[in-house]
Amino acid sequence: MPDVQSHSDSRRVPINKVGVKEIRYPLQLKCMDGGTCDTVATINMFVSLPQDRKGTHMSRFLEVLNEYREGMHPERLIELCRELRERLDADVAHVEMDFTYFINKHAPITGKAGLMDYPVRFTCEAGPTGEDLIMSVGAPATSLCPCSKEISEYGAHNQRCLITADVRFDGMLWIEEVAKLIESAASCPVFPVLKRPDEKWVTEEAYDNPKFVEDIVRDLAVILNEEDRINWYHI
Repeated sequence: MPDVQSHSDSRRVPINKVGVKEIRYPLQLKCMDGGTCDTVATINMFVSLPQDRKGTHMSRFLEVLNEYREGMHPERLIELCRELRERLDADVAHVEMDFTYFINKHAPITGKAGLMDYPVRFTCEAGPTGEDLIMSVGAPATSLCPCSKEISEYGAHNQRCLITADVRFDGMLWIEEVAKLIESAASCPVFPVLKRPDEKWVTEEAYDNPKFVEDIVRDLAVILNEEDRINWYHI
């Protein structure tokens, strides 16, 4: 049958990104403990289109995605991007995945377990000079105001915050590892399940570690600088 998309185009206008957006798709993610985590991702997939080609083959995006939906992790996403570039005969392929990742987290004193949700994004691009991958992780945390503590006779103002870190890295870096690094920069982590002994601990932990948001950013920068696998970050 005629393949109109592969016909030549006389307008001589290349397109940086053409593809499909906001695909809601089930993913099976590979976890640090060797298990898997099921989630639903919102996915954008693009390729570059040269100036002499009329269009790309949209169905191939989903064909490739379906082949890579199980056991997803950063290295596998790079493989997906390479495959997309090859199958669509493109100079550059670009994939974005946004999803919620769940980590089984234990309360600090009683050890009561619960699932904590973390927003995660993978952004990958494959081109003629190689691949680039950024992993973005957000972690909810507590920040306790140093100014409030200083001016108050007792107690201090505190609030929930969301700390996000985008990282480029060498080798393998797990979502769980990045989440732990992020949480260590806060006044206190957030836990899904707290009993009374845990409530006492998180109250005192935050009070003993007052931080402005600027302090959190700077402390996290120091922490990420000390991680040898991370070679670039945005907080």
